[in-house]
Amino acid sequence: MKRFLGILSAALIAVSLFSGCSNSKDGTSQQDTNTQSETGSTGGAAALSGSINLGGSTSVENVIVAAIDEFTAQNPDVTGKYDATGSSVGVTNAIDGTYHLGFSSRELKSEEASSGLTQKKFALDGIAVAVNPQNKVSDLTIAQIKDIFTGKITNWKDVGGEDAKIVVVSREAGSGTRDAFEELVGFKGGLLNGAAIKDGNGNVATYIGGEKNAIGYVSFVTLDENKTLIRGLKVEGADPTTDNVLNGKYKISRPFIMVYKEANLNGAEKAFADFLMSDDGQQIVKEKGAISVK
Repeated sequence: MKRFLGILSAALIAVSLFSGCSNSKDGTSQQDTNTQSETGSTGGAAALSGSINLGGSTSVENVIVAAIDEFTAQNPDVTGKYDATGSSVGVTNAIDGTYHLGFSSRELKSEEASSGLTQKKFALDGIAVAVNPQNKVSDLTIAQIKDIFTGKITNWKDVGGEDAKIVVVSREAGSGTRDAFEELVGFKGGLLNGAAIKDGNGNVATYIGGEKNAIGYVSFVTLDENKTLIRGLKVEGADPTTDNVLNGKYKISRPFIMVYKEANLNGAEKAFADFLMSDDGQQIVKEKGAISVK
């Protein structure tokens, strides 16, 4: 009897040990399954989740919206919507934390640069001097552009066009495109009184498309997307092209900048900032008409 009880006890212990070490249906041990639930199905880093808080320049909107679409497709538990409010708002909101990622289409001002922001240049862009496709003028100098936008030249015949009054259209105050254009052309704060003011590059393009004698300025991105409405002029003999920005022939160009305070970023926002600078992100930059920094 003692021998029988000893054999039975040993058998029960063996069954218990086998049950504790048994694999799941897919051949994974219980210990391995618990590890996967903590680190992700492949044993790598946990999947990203959360919301990306970002906004700013209207000029970068198409690039950033396309980047968000691709990033969230790769990370289904992440959400994000771009708030196109203008460069100055993008920078200000990044400083006070309203945006965790702010975007500007101009260089930071000295007081902005000293506010504790980290900045990354993720693309370049040219600013095209745009006219209606019916306009016969094809090339202007920087000096002529300045004189048109400050009101010294008021008739197209004075720059080789028809005898018609020039209709100047500009962006709203606080626009990164406006700040960059006025600074690069050399008339900061000197826009003529009575210029038509439009919010957003798209609205400038629409206005010029409906006004034969209008002249304005838009991002290269907007120029590429509105070829039936507007035509970009040569400046000092250089066509408004990516190659001419890179080789320095086209003088009216500016950076696209991402700004943030590191302490404000969540994991998804950090990953998105890295994605924008990656090969995939830079490919989106090029596909949307901006100029890659890689």
